[in-house]
Amino acid sequence: LYPDPTWNFVFGQASLRERVGVFSFARYDPAFYGEARTDEYYRLLLHRSCKVLAHETGHMFGLYHCIYYHCLMNGSNHLKESDARPMHLCPVCLRKLHYSIGFDIAGRYHELARFYKTTGFEKEAGWINNRLKKILQ
Repeated sequence: LYPDPTWNFVFGQASLRERVGVFSFARYDPAFYGEARTDEYYRLLLHRSCKVLAHETGHMFGLYHCIYYHCLMNGSNHLKESDARPMHLCPVCLRKLHYSIGFDIAGRYHELARFYKTTGFEKEAGWINNRLKKILQ
């Protein structure tokens, strides 16, 4: 994706005003960089795709790039930086999203925990379950 002639690429692009977005799988594929696909290819592709899709959806719900914490809404300029982003929102961005669209945070976390368990995203499932313990205390 090349949304501007001066940019070398983006992983995804979303419009806050029009509330539309797009992302590409191309740069998430090791073959794009001339590397072999491993047995983990499809799991890695799903993991990366979920992150960028959730990030771009955050933009469509009015969130800008986060500058406060290690967060799903942090910007990224290369694959290593994108991979380093967590799958979750920081407290600031979670509050902004909650204010913007309203939802049950614990309910959201329960659904995410179920999804993470189903997809084998153990790290994310552990993080979500720890958050749920704190919320439900």
